[in-house]
Amino acid sequence: MSNVPQAGQPAPDFSTPDQNGNLVSLNDFHGQWVVIYFYPKDDTPGCTTEAKDFTGLYQEFHQLGAKILGVSPDSGKAHCKFIDKHNLSITLLSDPEHQLIEAYGAWRLKKFMGKEYMGVARSTFLISTDGIIAYTWPNVKTKGHAQAVLNKLQELMNN
Repeated sequence: MSNVPQAGQPAPDFSTPDQNGNLVSLNDFHGQWVVIYFYPKDDTPGCTTEAKDFTGLYQEFHQLGAKILGVSPDSGKAHCKFIDKHNLSITLLSDPEHQLIEAYGAWRLKKFMGKEYMGVARSTFLISTDGIIAYTWPNVKTKGHAQAVLNKLQELMNN
């Protein structure tokens, strides 16, 4: 976990396709707050909860000028199905080669039922308007997470 970017460091830049195949770069959001969250797989219980929670708070983030980006190794086609099925209003980025996921230290050794494997560790980064990491959540539990991110964003904007 030592390669997880820390608060105060410049956010790793990226250029990755969204669910519609459009390239999205961190530079696209200069002057905006960005929430970038990493999750293992579309349409699984925890990932669905997290995406729906961020969608439920979309207007609050939007009013604060913040962009929400979800990232997983899933294809753009899988992202479109996930978005349509759950009526999601957030942007999902496709990173099948794990370049973006690794740049943010979210590709880690995981354990499940006694087996070890490499996978996406659920993690979130709040990036300030000047591209600096303002806050990190390296090990996310989905319940209440989107609200916690919104609370932190409001707190940082009021300082």
